[in-house]
Amino acid sequence: MARMKIFNTPEEEAFESPPVFNSSERKRFFSLPLLLEDSMVNLRTPINKVCFLVVAGYFKARRKFFARQFHHTDIEYVARQIGINPSEVCIESYSKETYARHQRAILSYFGYSPFDEAAKTIIINEIAALIRVQFRPKLVLLEIIQVLTVKKIAIPSYNVLADLIVAALNSHQRTLSKIIEACLTENQRTNLDTLLEKEPSNSTEEGWRYRLTLLKKPNQSTRPAKIRANLADLGTVQTLYLDLMPVVQRLDLSYESIRYYAYSVIKAQIPQVSRRADEDRFLHLIAFIVYQTFKLNDILIDILLSAVQAAVNAAEKEQKEVYFRERDQRNQSFTTLVEQFRQNVQETLSAIRTIVADAKLNDSQKVVLIDGVLNEKSAKPAQVEQQIDEFKQSAVKIQQGQDYFALLETRSLKLQHRVAYIIRQVQFAPNCSKPALWAALCHYQQQDGNVDKSAPVDFLAEDQRAALTATDGKFRVSLYKALFFVEVAETIKSGALNLLHSEKFRSLDEYMIQKADWEANRAEYLQRARLEGFADCKATLKALEKTLDARYKETNQNLIAGNNPCLTIRADGSFHVSTPKQEEVECLSLGTFFPERKYISMLEMLATVDHATNFLDEFEHWQIKYQRARPVKKILFAGIIGYGCDIGHSKLAEISKQIDDGELDNAVNWYFSLQNVQGANDRILRLTNRMSLPNIYRNQSDVLHTSSDGQKIEVAVDSLNANYSYKYLGKDKGVSVVTFIDMRDLMWHSTVISSAEREAAYVIDGLMHNDVIKSDIHSTDTHGYSEVIFASTYLLDFEFAPRIKGVSRQQLYAFKHRKHYEEQGYLILPDHYIRENYFEDQWDDVLRFIATIRLKVTTASQLFKRLNSYSKQHPLYRALKEFGKIPKTLFILKYCDDLQFRQAIEKQLNKVEGSNKFSKAVSFGHNQEFIQSEKEDQEIAEACRRLIKNAAVCWNYLYLSQELASEKNEERRAELIEAIRNGSVATWKHFNLHGEFDFSDERMVDSMGLAVPKNPDWKSD
Repeated sequence: MARMKIFNTPEEEAFESPPVFNSSERKRFFSLPLLLEDSMVNLRTPINKVCFLVVAGYFKARRKFFARQFHHTDIEYVARQIGINPSEVCIESYSKETYARHQRAILSYFGYSPFDEAAKTIIINEIAALIRVQFRPKLVLLEIIQVLTVKKIAIPSYNVLADLIVAALNSHQRTLSKIIEACLTENQRTNLDTLLEKEPSNSTEEGWRYRLTLLKKPNQSTRPAKIRANLADLGTVQTLYLDLMPVVQRLDLSYESIRYYAYSVIKAQIPQVSRRADEDRFLHLIAFIVYQTFKLNDILIDILLSAVQAAVNAAEKEQKEVYFRERDQRNQSFTTLVEQFRQNVQETLSAIRTIVADAKLNDSQKVVLIDGVLNEKSAKPAQVEQQIDEFKQSAVKIQQGQDYFALLETRSLKLQHRVAYIIRQVQFAPNCSKPALWAALCHYQQQDGNVDKSAPVDFLAEDQRAALTATDGKFRVSLYKALFFVEVAETIKSGALNLLHSEKFRSLDEYMIQKADWEANRAEYLQRARLEGFADCKATLKALEKTLDARYKETNQNLIAGNNPCLTIRADGSFHVSTPKQEEVECLSLGTFFPERKYISMLEMLATVDHATNFLDEFEHWQIKYQRARPVKKILFAGIIGYGCDIGHSKLAEISKQIDDGELDNAVNWYFSLQNVQGANDRILRLTNRMSLPNIYRNQSDVLHTSSDGQKIEVAVDSLNANYSYKYLGKDKGVSVVTFIDMRDLMWHSTVISSAEREAAYVIDGLMHNDVIKSDIHSTDTHGYSEVIFASTYLLDFEFAPRIKGVSRQQLYAFKHRKHYEEQGYLILPDHYIRENYFEDQWDDVLRFIATIRLKVTTASQLFKRLNSYSKQHPLYRALKEFGKIPKTLFILKYCDDLQFRQAIEKQLNKVEGSNKFSKAVSFGHNQEFIQSEKEDQEIAEACRRLIKNAAVCWNYLYLSQELASEKNEERRAELIEAIRNGSVATWKHFNLHGEFDFSDERMVDSMGLAVPKNPDWKSD
């Protein structure tokens, strides 16, 4: 049987070959310390001296030995550096024994151990642990290389590591099969195999469909019929899941492994599943049941949250409309009331004054006359009192929200049709931090949603409880249910109520490195996460205090000395900072240097870049042991274009030549995973990153400035990932595509989020996707900023530089009191004091949170979404927010003081806007709308669109590099360099993105046989 391929052939060759250095890298890695050069003194021959230094340089770069392989350019460089004639160095004379001795010396110097039996045992255990949580062999291999580096063990050959991983995979598979064989009862086996049988269905012509097929794709719609279908599916899979729970617990599969097996079922046809060996088939079906149970629970809760929010928004909107509609009536009533008051009171008082002033009357007569006046006016005050009562009732009604409760009650039935059965059927975790709501939830589920006045109401506010009793004394059941649904939704969003069977709605602590594991291995986790420098909270704060003091001093000194004319102090003590635009450089447009009379087709551009990068090699079959040949290149290109241009694969196959519909469907199904498309993007970026021309955009050779921003895009189908954004999408639902780009126009990451979500939670995700592009400074607009993000980026060693709207209104902080800085004559002063006690007690959890992100145990966005949903008084949230005020203040002080820094931020954010325009040009197939319903499919489409853009940028760099190399005219060459420096390579006008038109005679023949009717009847009866 063929060995499983973990690395493809080019990757394996690159792994087993010495690194290829450019000139700067050669200087870096072959400039060895004096201590190592001392070891060379004892070497007698020129060959040994040169080879020793080259081997040491290779090891320094890759922590690996390369079996006496050398690049001739490296031999020449090192020989010249130590005064040896390169012609005297004969590699063939470098013996194995000498090489082995040199290896031991190099290992000793760098403090590394050889990969011996002891090391092998350690790595076998590490691989076994990784296999349990990460089923992709390639990711396991990459992680093991990192483990070897951290543990200072020399990296062995590819075959050694690959064989260990394959052996561990096979062993793990055998263990799972034994558990299945031992634990699965005959009844459970029968129930699982029943999924592979057909049952009646109205959706097919033959009237029968496999049960498993019916369970594969949950509905994304919020229509009641679709919700009921999801609930029915949940009933089926959750019943099986609960029955299989003991087996699931024994298998102890990670979510990644569950997803791998489940998708193998979802992507496969039923006969392919049926043909698997018994234990293997049952393992896949069990994983499918677990995955679909979690997914359906998550989808139903998303529907609940969406439906409740829609009801609340509608009620609040109508309440406002009613209020403004009745405003004129209230104003008129008030005016009438005041006028009647005036007339009644003034006339009565005037008559009484006349009587009192009459000297002819005695006191008794006056009393009788006054009483008569009051009795005469008695009817009118009754009308006034009635109007006062009505006005008072209206005010109370507005104040107590009675209009809102009534409006919410009218929407209760519609809401019940969508969420009542969800709350009854979903299983919630009992560790709810709101006991009153938990009691109401249990009561609701026990009563099957049939509630009356005995239902618990302690979870409601006082005014809500009061509103439950109608004026006739009846209990308002519909209002109770609506308020109950709203409170359940809010409690889920706040993290106080979680689900038992879910991936999205669990407690925050479940997503982080387990506390017991952290406490037992804290030092190792800190080392692997590169957080040793922050291990001591007090030392960290002491260093930051010095840095912050120095920053206040520098900013204020420049202001006082007049070195910062863009920063001014207002009369109230606040500051204002202006950012003048950079002066435009007069130069030729970069577009003039690209082909003028020839448009490059998208297919040619992709094929050219693939020839240079082999990015199609990243499209691997979903099943890791699949050994057949991958689809031909044109099929994969068609898949990329179908996704990236939003054409759709069926339509693309129909309108294209030499593309088979079946082959394309099969390729898209099995080869187009998000991981594969991201890998293809990385392959292109890796080549572009190594080119010298892109570095023309760097201000400093060792600093890479990046940015991210969102673009709102409509979704043409039902999708729970879509939401309303009236400012950008009007009445339609859509998503936000967040794109990450560097100063060289390389787009290394993108994600698709709901248009209602803030982008800040996803900033760290992009920065952690740093296999190729490693950001030094990252900028966003205000939507991507928060103090928690400032804290996280600082601890992850990124400089965060957002463009904050109204930066002068932001609060500044310091460790010392404001008076300390006032005494030094500073004008830019702190507003508040850093409360160190907020994060000192939580410091260990802060480090555990950051280590979870750095080690990619959980995505940062998942952690932030759960953390942000909690109460703002959550200790970890409060600690991160308070700590984040320190780097935020450092940033604002630098931002105010450094004009070039501000201009660089503006320029970098403009890069994202250019990328968004490029996206619109590429996405022409469906009115620039997503045609996928599920978030992952939307992200695959977006990754393909980004792949097309990255390929275009790479093609442009290749073309411009060739033009520069071939240009002999120095003046013309200088013009080209200036055009590149002041232009953008993210340009596409010379590409034909839309395909070619066929004007051949055969295309002008009517294929439908249409004819004009003799008597066209266009009128309706």
